[in-house]
Amino acid sequence: MIAPARYAERIGEAARLTARAGLDALLIGVGADLRYLTGYPAMALERLTMLVVPARGPAILIAPRLEVSSARACPAVASGFLDVVTWDETEDPVALLVARLGAELALPTTGIRRVAVSDRTWAIFVLRLQAALPSAIFEVASTITRQLRMAKDAEEIALLRLAAEAADRVIGQVSHGRLIGRSEAEVSREVRERLVAEGHELAEFAIVGSGPNSASPHHEASGRLIQAGEPVVLDIGGTLAGYTSDTTRTIWVGGDDPALAPDAEFVRLYGVLREAQAAACAAVQPGVTCEDLDATARRIIVAGGYGPQFFHRLGHGIGLEAHEEPYLVAGNPQPLQAGYAFSVEPGIYFEGRYGARLEDIVVCGPVGPLVLNRSPLDLQVVDGR
Repeated sequence: MIAPARYAERIGEAARLTARAGLDALLIGVGADLRYLTGYPAMALERLTMLVVPARGPAILIAPRLEVSSARACPAVASGFLDVVTWDETEDPVALLVARLGAELALPTTGIRRVAVSDRTWAIFVLRLQAALPSAIFEVASTITRQLRMAKDAEEIALLRLAAEAADRVIGQVSHGRLIGRSEAEVSREVRERLVAEGHELAEFAIVGSGPNSASPHHEASGRLIQAGEPVVLDIGGTLAGYTSDTTRTIWVGGDDPALAPDAEFVRLYGVLREAQAAACAAVQPGVTCEDLDATARRIIVAGGYGPQFFHRLGHGIGLEAHEEPYLVAGNPQPLQAGYAFSVEPGIYFEGRYGARLEDIVVCGPVGPLVLNRSPLDLQVVDGR
């Protein structure tokens, strides 16, 4: 778990970065940024919950009285690092927020010039804040929070590792269980149940793409029955202690008939994919750019003759969210730093026929990669009965 004192450090650093950026305040609504800074997994409601981090003065958490118990139970508040200011049903929470912010900054409403709001704050709250602060320029808070969240500390990496190991166990259990004759949706439900049984609070996605559906990267598990003699893409993940798992393996369901083994084209395709994924993982080190990692895998896939069939980015950052910065994609010159955590997941897809994807979660270590997933990457031909 994250030590309570870390939340005080995170809020303090957010305030320093806010002041350094020339902002008057950072306004953090419900979502991963709020959880990162306070440990509070608040519910997304029409009632405003918002962390206010002024450029000077103490931060406060604005919360509806209805939610005060859970707000006070979050680590940053329970440990005495953060105060909660509640509002009643008949009060205007935005007016309360603006008044408290002005008091901390010793400024009138018209003197507040620049604020940054968390990226996923509901539009209704942003519009009401803009009306209450007519002289302020509104910016996205990710200019600040990305600097805090991209590099994971040792506690976060440990939680990501636990989540990855749990997902690995589920991949193994499902891959070596009965698949033939079951629907993708049935197997997807099994994946979700097993993720929770392995310690996840939530099973957020369980992609099961069989046969031609394996060529659809974000396939929604359907009623299609899995057959012998075809690949199955398993892309699964959820949250454990707030941190996310995400791993993909492609298996071949062979049954007991040698004639239903992988065809030569799929074996070749898979070999190129395996090489590309391994090369990209091995290239991880501080200073290498996100676009360079994407290019490392893409060069191998292009050389193998499958360039047009790899049409998505190499990967995405991971932490409290399944998709967060940094993104491993052409055009992103962001250099890696120690602690950055992300997926490495090249794929090759032939629409209407079949496809394959391999995905590990990798942390950029001080001198090289720390690969968190450990389930087999070589092509597994399973019985499936």
